[in-house]
Amino acid sequence: MEKIGIKKFIEYSKTFPVLDVRSPGEFIHAHIPNAYNLPLFSDEERKIVGTAYKQESREKAIKLGLDFFGVKMRKMVEVAEEIIIKHDIGNTTNKSILVHCWRGGMRSAAVAWLLNLYGFKVYTLAGGYKSFRNWVLEQFENKYVLNVIGGYTGSGKTFILHELEKKKETIIDLEGIAKHKGSAFGGFEQIQPSQEMFENELAVKLQENNNNLHPDKSIWVEDESQRIGAINIPASFWKTMRKSPVYFIDIPFENRLQHIVAEYGNIKREELINAIMRIQKRLGNLETKNAINFLLEKDTISSFSILLRYYDKQYEKGLHNRENIIELLQKISCINVDAKINTKLLLNSILYKQEENNGRL
Repeated sequence: MEKIGIKKFIEYSKTFPVLDVRSPGEFIHAHIPNAYNLPLFSDEERKIVGTAYKQESREKAIKLGLDFFGVKMRKMVEVAEEIIIKHDIGNTTNKSILVHCWRGGMRSAAVAWLLNLYGFKVYTLAGGYKSFRNWVLEQFENKYVLNVIGGYTGSGKTFILHELEKKKETIIDLEGIAKHKGSAFGGFEQIQPSQEMFENELAVKLQENNNNLHPDKSIWVEDESQRIGAINIPASFWKTMRKSPVYFIDIPFENRLQHIVAEYGNIKREELINAIMRIQKRLGNLETKNAINFLLEKDTISSFSILLRYYDKQYEKGLHNRENIIELLQKISCINVDAKINTKLLLNSILYKQEENNGRL
């Protein structure tokens, strides 16, 4: 067994499986991305052991813990073997494994002892998940070179982001990590992660991308308000976004409206009405009433037209509420919501600007 620090743990996690031995409830709330849950205690067992530790003694808690642990030993070893096979796609020769609990204390020590006894090469995380969380928060304070894809709602910014990825550009899909598309209609498809889990995912993505970047490359992100559904983008990273170049995909209103109707028009009417009610205070009573009435009359285009004009105004405010926006903003005129064509226009615009700055034009 070997206890290692967070930097080496993060490095090793790219090769070896990570076993989180905290309780299922702790794991579900938030965990290291791609970790496997191998809980030493159930949620109820953890509560019992914790209560004994606080109200009676450390020794009493350990004895109770051993009662729970003893009957699980064989099963935990078998599950660890299954994880190794799954992680290494059938390769059982490499038995290295990473283990952590909350603070790097007795839970990870107990499981590490068992797996080491069976023949695994076990690395435990000094400071446990708490150490990982400190590392996560540090990532948002780092300096990042970002390019921001801007544009009004319905411009297909997310599609452009993934088209850039196909072209080997480095991207981070903030809405994808947050599992929300950013507007009142953005949360229909998926349940959002906890704030903590969002931060964990984002920090790992930033670290991976920053390590793989060529010095003259940058990370592409989509322009966002600080809040995506129920999730907040960490303040330091969001401030970096706000100081970064914005490439504004400028598409006519009617074409964006068609795109929005095609994307959201088939959602159940009751869900659309509930989404409109969530923005009633900002939209205003009259516009809320009109938008809902149009939906009841099955006039989706007129309803969405009201909403799209509202979001255009909101985005315009956010766009220009930046320092040095004139220097940061570059508009790319596009006709339709077509990710391939618009990505090409975007990259050509950047190339043209670079050649202009280098005096070649």
